[in-house]
Amino acid sequence: MALGAAAAAAATVSALAVTTAGAEEPVEAQQTKVDNPYEGAQVYVNPVWSALAAAEPGGDAIADQPTGVWLDRISAIEGNDSPTTGSMGLRDHLDEAVAQGADVVQIVIYNLPGRDCAALASNGELPADAIDRYKTEYIDPIAEIQGDPAYADLRIVNVIEIDSLPNLVTNVSPRATATANCDTMKANGNYVDGVSYAAATLGALPNTYNYLDAGHHGWIGWTNDDPQYDNFHASAALFGSLIGENGMTADDVHGFITNTANYSVLEEPYWEVDQVVGGKPLNQNGDVKWVDWNAYNGEIDFSTAFRDELVSNGFNESIGMLIDTSRNGWGGPDRPTGPSTSTDPVTFVDESRIDPRYNKGNWCNQAGAGLGERPQASPEAGIDAYVWIKPPGESDGASEEIPNDEGKGFDQMCDPAYEGNIRNGNNPSGARGEMPLSGHWSSEQFAELLANAYPPVS
Repeated sequence: MALGAAAAAAATVSALAVTTAGAEEPVEAQQTKVDNPYEGAQVYVNPVWSALAAAEPGGDAIADQPTGVWLDRISAIEGNDSPTTGSMGLRDHLDEAVAQGADVVQIVIYNLPGRDCAALASNGELPADAIDRYKTEYIDPIAEIQGDPAYADLRIVNVIEIDSLPNLVTNVSPRATATANCDTMKANGNYVDGVSYAAATLGALPNTYNYLDAGHHGWIGWTNDDPQYDNFHASAALFGSLIGENGMTADDVHGFITNTANYSVLEEPYWEVDQVVGGKPLNQNGDVKWVDWNAYNGEIDFSTAFRDELVSNGFNESIGMLIDTSRNGWGGPDRPTGPSTSTDPVTFVDESRIDPRYNKGNWCNQAGAGLGERPQASPEAGIDAYVWIKPPGESDGASEEIPNDEGKGFDQMCDPAYEGNIRNGNNPSGARGEMPLSGHWSSEQFAELLANAYPPVS
């Protein structure tokens, strides 16, 4: 399938030369891609988010941190006067990145047809069958802008379509967690079509680094011989099946990102997932619902293991992982300082774990959350960076139904009174109350994240 505007943009960037002011010789626009785009790089700080953060008490301490720029609607490409991104469009952000002298800018590609098929708070503007609009009105214009020779020296990190492909493993029939919307997206193939088109189109540019979203350990961490319970291998195989679709190659994917806009901890320092308590390994004890046979206990172990599995499914051995640490610190006065002394496995886990959520499936505006590790390059082997792709202070979804023209529905998982569903083990939602629409600013949430930061904000 032709790549449309992307192929033309790529050819333009490769062939054209940019003449700097006062220079006698042209400067070649083509750049050689590096193994880790974050290493030694200055990462773009979104001035709109920075101003919002700095206006909050104590926010100056983190207002200089880089965060992701979310293109969650077609209108966001040109700028749509969003309450949290202002009127800055993609070109405005790239111009500002050049002005800052930044090396890296982080862009979230997030507008699939039938977006977020297992949730409602982050539903998008495009209906399930609007794949042609996604390609021609959304991806192609983004590629054209990113391929402008004016941005040839920027490393543009594209985080591609969070909360999409893993749904085709975990939330489709015959699984009990299936939703009608996810069954539709699996049947019509538009998630696979859209993600592969985005990766191939943007990957054709010499200045882009594509990272596909891969869920998190509390979603994809189950390994099992029974396909009904194997999320880990099945998800990696699904990602591998993208290779060849829409001309996408393994070279179009620089890596993967986990925990995007989520709350899973990097690691649990006081217990191991297979630790024997009460005579059984914790992840082989059905009473320990927090673990529930999951093979992983945090994002570091999961990300590095999933990286290896992705390589086994056709991706390059050089791929790196990103982990979103914007809200997974879980600090504050209730943070455990050591392992429990209980010999009851359920009590032991509950008293030892850093992550205090009711269930790892809880994702909306979690009460008590805190900022996690600050953005940094190469924190662990195989991990390119810890990043703040979800800008701290931006809501995951409204606590109650709010009419809007942004295509965002009301999801009960954002209601603090909701008692849950099969996808979160029928546990309370754990959400904060009085929260605005997804992507809108919450001073109260920002204050809580700052107060519960770990490492603490100094």
